[in-house]
Amino acid sequence: MPNSDVRRKKDIVLPYYAEDFLVYLEDIRGKSLKTIDEYVYDLNLFFNFMIKRKNLSGIKDCDEAFMDSITLTDLYSFLNYLNRDRKNKATTRARKVACLRSFFKYLYKNAGIIHQNPALDLESPKLPKRLPKYLELDESLDLLKAIDGPNKERDYCIITLFLNCGMRLAELVGINIPNIKNESIVVTGKGNKERTVYLNDACMKAIDAYLAVRKQPNDDSPDSNALFLSNRGKRISPKTVEHLVKKFITKAGLDPQKYSAHKLRHTAATLMYTYGNVDIRSLQEILGHESVATTEIYTHVNKDILREAVKSNPLANIEPDSSDKNE
Repeated sequence: MPNSDVRRKKDIVLPYYAEDFLVYLEDIRGKSLKTIDEYVYDLNLFFNFMIKRKNLSGIKDCDEAFMDSITLTDLYSFLNYLNRDRKNKATTRARKVACLRSFFKYLYKNAGIIHQNPALDLESPKLPKRLPKYLELDESLDLLKAIDGPNKERDYCIITLFLNCGMRLAELVGINIPNIKNESIVVTGKGNKERTVYLNDACMKAIDAYLAVRKQPNDDSPDSNALFLSNRGKRISPKTVEHLVKKFITKAGLDPQKYSAHKLRHTAATLMYTYGNVDIRSLQEILGHESVATTEIYTHVNKDILREAVKSNPLANIEPDSSDKNE
């Protein structure tokens, strides 16, 4: 079972088949510990709800026969409870639906514990379509100009990689120096999947400038190969990166409540799509999205490029024939 801080703090006890499911997610499906922690919480909430709904004495009564008795109606009752009693947002409820779908599919298909899958037709709540927030080009330049301080080279390099490569926060803090080769970086994304991120001149110059002043930790340190180090010589934490991004966003005169490290990823994607003539499939590969549907949101963020695309149609200047056909 994954060594989960969330699991330890909440002292959550789950049935053996739920434990097996979590191990399956980690070992076979390659899910991240963050995802597994979320599923632990979701399953615990689901079992507590079902215990009350079915008047059970506790988790020990949630045996295989109990799981085989759960219906689609029970699942929708759980979603109703999340909505009305817990006031969960649609995005939160959608994640729990994904958990239940995966869990019951495992029980039916992999473990053979249940004779039918009640979550097969479980619908997810409709999610509001939100366009990603991002910095305009001039705002991105202002952000870069605002970077100063004793860690200027490091912080400039971090924000440059965000703005140019569209990395995720976890991918950036996980970079090791040996992963940088031939003007590219191998990063580890969601699901422990590796992908190659290519570096432009701005990125290479920023990395070289930072490496020239980077303090080398002890050789026996587990973080000796980490690209970005904290002031204590440890691998920089996501929290520290979030803090420094917010600090310079504020210094650049931008709204720190509106923009974050993840919004810089959105900014990189938007700038590449708007100015780089990058097709949607290439952008999908750059960002490490499993589905192109996730990437397609960037085709809607800039109305000007869509307007110009229509204007560039070779038939755009054809005018109707105004001659009188009866003459």
